[in-house]
Amino acid sequence: MSVAPSDIHEAQVQFALERGLPAMLGILSTYRLPYPSRSFDMAHCSRCLVPWTKYEGQYLMEIDRVLRPGGYWVLSGPPISWKTSYKGWERERPDLENEQVALEDLARRLCWKKIAERGPIAVWRKPNNHMHCIQKLNTWKSLKLCGSSDPDSGWYREMESCITPLPTVNDVHDMSGGALPKWPKRLNTAPPRVRTQTVPGISVKDFDEDNQLWKKRVWYYTILLKSLRRGKYRNIMDMNAGLGSFAAALCKFPVWVMNVVPYDAKNQTLGIVYERGLIGTYMNWCEAFSTYPRTYDLIHAHGVFSMYMHKCNTLDILIEMHRILRPGGAVIIRDHVDVIVKLKDAVERLRWKAKVFHSEKGPFHPEKILLVDNSDIQAQHT
Repeated sequence: MSVAPSDIHEAQVQFALERGLPAMLGILSTYRLPYPSRSFDMAHCSRCLVPWTKYEGQYLMEIDRVLRPGGYWVLSGPPISWKTSYKGWERERPDLENEQVALEDLARRLCWKKIAERGPIAVWRKPNNHMHCIQKLNTWKSLKLCGSSDPDSGWYREMESCITPLPTVNDVHDMSGGALPKWPKRLNTAPPRVRTQTVPGISVKDFDEDNQLWKKRVWYYTILLKSLRRGKYRNIMDMNAGLGSFAAALCKFPVWVMNVVPYDAKNQTLGIVYERGLIGTYMNWCEAFSTYPRTYDLIHAHGVFSMYMHKCNTLDILIEMHRILRPGGAVIIRDHVDVIVKLKDAVERLRWKAKVFHSEKGPFHPEKILLVDNSDIQAQHT
């Protein structure tokens, strides 16, 4: 996941998305990043000029929160290699030296181990668990472990000046939270959060059944939307991703999926999505998504409008979808027939070409599909 702030000079996120790479607008500021704990295998920062050691080290503690046990933090740029680069950076040697010393100290107190530094690049590794770290923190009496706050909460949750504790282990060699299989086996194997039932009500059986269900649904989508199997799309968004099985079923296509989990969904499953080796974010669909206009080729909305029917104006959600959909893009809305009927009129007011289809369960099932395929409109314009 590429993350960068909005920049009027260089629209980095827009460039990444237009190249077909996963990206979204974001910034380290007051609130946590919109991801659960233990999401990323590696975090990379190249000349991002973040004041890592200021504000009691909160920004680096936030990176620690979203890094998986055993994960890596790669820093490229100031203050690394300050001895040979200070003139080019137009900085004073003592300032850069003090900055690196403070950074090294903070990383040590996070229980990270520096494993490499070469040229302008330095690499630290997060521990596999916190057994030794807890002992060190008690001795140092500097940083502390966070208390009762939910480590996976990432929607308008303020950062804290504390270390997010890893799940407890029985042995110093164990991996906190459980080890993950290598890719691509990782994609369809029940992840640790499912096996340990960290998310209430989701068992291994539920996970396997969800996988099979979405394989059938995606197969049906390829019949309704022939452009999908022809490789027309690259950037795909799932507005209500659940366990990420829609994205997993698309693995044979040359696409990537932004798996969005509404922050107020019944089950907070984004941690499961990341353990599968997929990416995503928390979101409130009564607000705008953190991206530029015209950045997604296909948008999938399963049950989104039923979920938000009484929370905000559904027309506003459709307009936001219209904003981020690329010309010639497609939308698949899957919902109850009563919702679909209401949405069809609104969709046509946006001048989208829409059709209603029965789901793969047939004409007597109340779930229907509203398909928007704008490929013909783009062809006419070109």
